[in-house]
Amino acid sequence: MPPKIPLPRNRKASAHRDRRPLPVPVERSVDFCRVFVDGVNQPGTYQFSTAMQRVQGADNAYVWLSLKEPSVEQMEQVAEQFGIHELIVEDAVTAHQRPKVERYGDQLFIVVRTVEYRDDSEVTDLREIISTGEVQILIGSNFVITIRHDAELPNLTRELVEDPEISSLGPAAVAWKVTDHIVENYARVTTYLSEDVDELENEVFTPRRQINIDKIYMYKREILEMRHAIDPFGAALRSGLSLHNDLLSKELRSYLRDVQDNAMIVTDTVSGFDERLSSLLDASVAKVSMQQNTDMRTISAVVGMAALPTMIAGIYGMNFEYMPELGWHYAYPVVLLLMLGSMAAMYWWFRKNHWL
Repeated sequence: MPPKIPLPRNRKASAHRDRRPLPVPVERSVDFCRVFVDGVNQPGTYQFSTAMQRVQGADNAYVWLSLKEPSVEQMEQVAEQFGIHELIVEDAVTAHQRPKVERYGDQLFIVVRTVEYRDDSEVTDLREIISTGEVQILIGSNFVITIRHDAELPNLTRELVEDPEISSLGPAAVAWKVTDHIVENYARVTTYLSEDVDELENEVFTPRRQINIDKIYMYKREILEMRHAIDPFGAALRSGLSLHNDLLSKELRSYLRDVQDNAMIVTDTVSGFDERLSSLLDASVAKVSMQQNTDMRTISAVVGMAALPTMIAGIYGMNFEYMPELGWHYAYPVVLLLMLGSMAAMYWWFRKNHWL
């Protein structure tokens, strides 16, 4: 029998390296890449690796790169091309962060959460009514990068093209357009939620209508998720505008303050929904308790009406030889009439006291 030839020691490590996934090109995560010069979108298709060459040397030119859920390797390539801080790379890949505005040198990093609404008639689980995502915006001196995670972000290039005065304000103009679009969507969602909360109020306060407390709990949970997504944004934007105003022009700060005001209005509105739902929960529990008390009172009344005839029947059901009326010819119909009369008298008394 031939001797066994031992495998090389590094065979397993080599096989493991061979099974590692191939790197995915950055282009797979790129939504689009735009070049703006003097507020005008330049025609043609640009790769992110060559777009920066187009704007270098120009006085008022910048690149807008939009990415969708980049991996670490992809984001590192983008960071190398644009000179992005390594902490921003980590945040951009991790996602699921609290809304914030942070500064890294001459770069401004903004995180804003998105909110999407689906009508409860279109979903099987009420926990799917509100879904949240995340959009990150990195503003540099001659570029702006938007990164989306579990969020849909429309191409706002046309809006910038139609308003060259805005787009000529630099990369921060893109950040304003994106945040303004997201906050406007907040307002649309609150309109839908207002209708749903009004409908829940009608269900709770309509007499003799079945109350679905689970539905109220589900809506409260969804609104709480929305509050976690949008509440910190207004405060973060306010502090960012006050601390980093040297990176933003006065006109853009005015636009962003308008976004901040709208975000605070939405925050107050959603907070009001939360309070209304808490009140609806208390009212529902009180109404259910009252209904249960009413039901128990009705049951008690019915049992009481049946108790007196049962007592009479029990007495005459005893087999004693000497009992009154046993030998009377009309004893049986008289006792039946007595039973019915007692039940009628008790029914009248219970109705008078609103027990039935």
